[in-house]
Amino acid sequence: MSEPETKAPSERPRSRAVFSTEDFDLMKEAVGDYVKTIADDPRSAKFSNLYHRLGRLG
Repeated sequence: MSEPETKAPSERPRSRAVFSTEDFDLMKEAVGDYVKTIADDPRSAKFSNLYHRLGRLG
């Protein structure tokens, strides 16, 4: 008989995803609207970059 397999203490269980695919579409929509609202704010470039990164995910 074989012994049950045990995990080494350093191995952790795999993390579950925090966001669903649908969540990325919703976040992209929200960030896109926010970018329009703060168009004259210097931070709008950072939010615009975030918008484009979110687009690459979905």
